[in-house]
Amino acid sequence: MKFFAFHLMPWDRLPDDFSEKYDTAWTWLPNEMFDPEHGGELYNNYLDQLVLADQLGFDGVCVNEHHQNAYGTMPSPNLMASILARQTKNCRIAVVGNAIPFYDPPTRCAEEFSMIDCISGGRLIAGLVVGGGPEYYSFSKNPTFAREMYREAFDLIMRAWTEPGPFEHYGKHWKLKYVNPWPRPIQQPHPPIWIPGAGSRETIQFVAQRRFAYMGIPYFHMDFFQRNFDMFRDECEKCDYTTDPEQLGWLLPIYCAETDEQAWAEYEPHLWYFVKKLLKGLVVFPPGYTSARSIAGIQKGLQQFMSTCETREDIEAGGYAIVGSPDTVRQKLSERIKKLGVGNLLGLFQLGTLPHDMTCKNMKLFAEKVMPGLREEMNVALTS
Repeated sequence: MKFFAFHLMPWDRLPDDFSEKYDTAWTWLPNEMFDPEHGGELYNNYLDQLVLADQLGFDGVCVNEHHQNAYGTMPSPNLMASILARQTKNCRIAVVGNAIPFYDPPTRCAEEFSMIDCISGGRLIAGLVVGGGPEYYSFSKNPTFAREMYREAFDLIMRAWTEPGPFEHYGKHWKLKYVNPWPRPIQQPHPPIWIPGAGSRETIQFVAQRRFAYMGIPYFHMDFFQRNFDMFRDECEKCDYTTDPEQLGWLLPIYCAETDEQAWAEYEPHLWYFVKKLLKGLVVFPPGYTSARSIAGIQKGLQQFMSTCETREDIEAGGYAIVGSPDTVRQKLSERIKKLGVGNLLGLFQLGTLPHDMTCKNMKLFAEKVMPGLREEMNVALTS
């Protein structure tokens, strides 16, 4: 069982009347709302939190890529990962991930990931993603080409890491006379590959066929995760192997305090800022972005997306976040990890407007009071 500290690096100063004035926190939200001086403070606090995760004994830290939004102000996760490669000592550094259809050419992703792997001494986990629906508007990319661009870029990156160069690549979307990336990654034949998904059957089949790891995108009801993870296990069986729990990851918000009552009192205002403001407009599927056979299942799941929650009871009933004392958090995580059969827990310990000091306290309580016993229990359960 592996424990990761995931970070979105969100913007924490959307106005009180945001929900009335703006339709979304994505793509079209005026960037005059971003205060660069405050942004600098946030970036440094967020990096300190991830460095703290390494010091506390987390197995890894996670950063990810989003563009033109307040939900996650990290358009270049590789910049953050390169800093963490120098400032951390032991933990894995997971970039979950680079939206490779937007890299022109995709060999830039291969080069930058190789640099991070070298600087960190071989601790990179490489996430290679299609990119979120809103970002096809941000980049004015035709979403009907999203999947085929992703496949071509993915195969090119794999070749760049595993095939001696120089070689030629002449695909539909990229044509390169010389593919010969310097540097090469320490981890051979390439760093571990993580691919997140929101229920697309095409993504699940792709990951299973290549025996990579599938990370469940958060903010859905537990039933949605269960269905997707079961689908992944079925696809692995069709490929004549049994899923290893380390091939599955579950991402969700977590908050620990001394008691259940204190945890909810401290956390709830920051949770609702996230749910009602930052999630607004996240789930956008431009025409052609997702196949007809996948969109039906995803649309069903969207009926239970976190943004539909109105009360604390809704959050708890759907397992959208785990909040409480260390004992409560450990018990709930134990039950749900066993049920889902995942070997990677990706905890979102900072959410929305949650201040730096409360985030650090949350992480310390989890690392000291939850993680050791839960790790031992899950290692027994997942291998039995």
